[in-house]
Amino acid sequence: MAIKTENEHGSIILTNTAIAHIAGAVATGCYGVVGMAYKSTGENLASLLKWDTITKGIKVTTEDDGICINLPIIVAYGINIQLISDSIISNVRFNVENMTGLRVSRITVNVEGIRVN
Repeated sequence: MAIKTENEHGSIILTNTAIAHIAGAVATGCYGVVGMAYKSTGENLASLLKWDTITKGIKVTTEDDGICINLPIIVAYGINIQLISDSIISNVRFNVENMTGLRVSRITVNVEGIRVN
């Protein structure tokens, strides 16, 4: 699905994949995040995604009151998950709203795994 906005210069169509790219790039840049995760149907293990498939697990939906983003992540062992989640939510909300001009109503962070070195 795509979001279409109009202004005096014309129309802008923004796809959910573009929003997912922004959210994924911001989330992976946060301290303690190892990467984005993807859990295929029927599997109990989450896979760590490479940069070119970063949007595979991210779900972006639009509602009347704004955009909803679901981010599955893998975190580093020993890091406070609550602090990481708060940081991701704050950074993703700020960057998506600044880059798109759209309101983000909800961000859900799902910790799918912990990487132990």
